[in-house]
Amino acid sequence: MNPSQHRQQVIVFDVNETLLDIETLSPFFARTFGDAQVMRQWFAELILYAQSLTLTGGYVPFGQLAVAVLRMVGTIRGVELSEPGVDEFKDHMARLPAHQDAAPALDMLREAGFRMVTLTNSPPEAGKAVLAKAGLSYYFEAQFSVDGVKRFKPAGETYSYVASALRTEASALRLVAAHTWDTQGALAAGWKAALVTRPGNAALWVGGQPDVVEKDLLAIARAIIARDI
Repeated sequence: MNPSQHRQQVIVFDVNETLLDIETLSPFFARTFGDAQVMRQWFAELILYAQSLTLTGGYVPFGQLAVAVLRMVGTIRGVELSEPGVDEFKDHMARLPAHQDAAPALDMLREAGFRMVTLTNSPPEAGKAVLAKAGLSYYFEAQFSVDGVKRFKPAGETYSYVASALRTEASALRLVAAHTWDTQGALAAGWKAALVTRPGNAALWVGGQPDVVEKDLLAIARAIIARDI
């Protein structure tokens, strides 16, 4: 297949949890809070307050917000976080590994001729560094951060920013993400979307619906190839 055949179709990957495995943070939460499931509380609160900042016109870098929310969860649960503990958390965040299905799925899509980029809530340098450490940077022609518009996903400005930077129509873009709130944002912006239902995530059958919903990225890749070629 000629790789240039689909050069106008761009797949935009979310990064955290979609490509990178945030479950590797669970041991830290188990040691710190006595319950690994607190990681899910922290992540849900992180997304909530990212969106709250956007709705109220505020913005701080995602990593700074991640630590602030970690401290908030500690206060809620009566756990005082030490500075070495916070530093350990930051180190884990900077070294999230790739999911095992990420590279094989990206290989499949690249061979099929799709252009691929990323769009993350993380700041530009941090987002690029963690993808490089995970061995995935190679696959992407560009890596976008919401820092470019200082509006966290799923704000419409973030998706418009990517379309504008790529100089392409919204209809030529497809988001792949593990979060329904992200796919809903992409669909509202006129993109297509694919939802990978990683553990701890599921489809929400309200609002705009992705035309691809699968449990892993290999199945996502096969479905995208079947629909978009």
